Amino acid sequence: MAQFYLGEKARSAGYRLTGFDTIGSTNSEALAAAAAGDFGGHWFASLHQSAGRGRRGREWFNPSGNLAASLLIIPDAEPDQIATLGFVAGVAIVSALDGILPQGVVKTESHSENFGEQVALKWPNDVLAGGSKLCGILLEACKTPSGQTAVVVGCGVNVVAAPQGVPYATASLAGLGYVRSAEDVLAALSDAWVGAFAIWDDGRGTAAVLEKWRQSAAGIGGPITVQQDGAVRRGIFETIDSTGRLIMRDDDGARITITAGDVHFGATASARS
Repeated sequence: MAQFYLGEKARSAGYRLTGFDTIGSTNSEALAAAAAGDFGGHWFASLHQSAGRGRRGREWFNPSGNLAASLLIIPDAEPDQIATLGFVAGVAIVSALDGILPQGVVKTESHSENFGEQVALKWPNDVLAGGSKLCGILLEACKTPSGQTAVVVGCGVNVVAAPQGVPYATASLAGLGYVRSAEDVLAALSDAWVGAFAIWDDGRGTAAVLEKWRQSAAGIGGPITVQQDGAVRRGIFETIDSTGRLIMRDDDGARITITAGDVHFGATASARS
């Protein structure tokens, strides 16, 4: 039976928690709560979900014992700033994992060279471990009964098992040799969120959040491929800009701004199909 708990900082900040052994989707549960008038600051967590979803409507596989967690918030920010909350979540996840994994496992400095061996952030909303997907982030929004914009920040972390039969490489904490529980990961994440969300400061601290994200980013300075609706762009991943868009330079030296797409690094990025 799930025994989720919030970290001390999250409890002190007034966050609430509803835990489940299994559920259809924690994001759906949070959206329903918002539509019913929940005032936010509310975590929904489960050890298993049967109808999880990822970016662009893709299915998110959640073997039992992994963490599915969704935070309902009602931020006082403009829409373009709200869109950067995915980077806040990425920074929070990296901070949480850095606190519960051995020193040096998590990439926390921009000059670190061997991101492929570390836990690192992948643009726009994944966390990698050893170059394989460890965690996904999904933002969804709806209107509250009073007309405010409610945002659900969904996080799926492969704690005990990596999904099989998916079209990308996956990793889990247990598979990497780190025995942790979903409950402990949530507690660390809830506390780390408090710090990252305070830095974001209703969008006023977006630049500081993005700089922290860059420090933990995978692939900056290396070859990259971006797939967009069948089109493929190849070049060098330079940075993310002040709004979180990916900036790459193609083989002809042209600087290209990417707002959405599927990213691949290294040998995959260099391959020609």
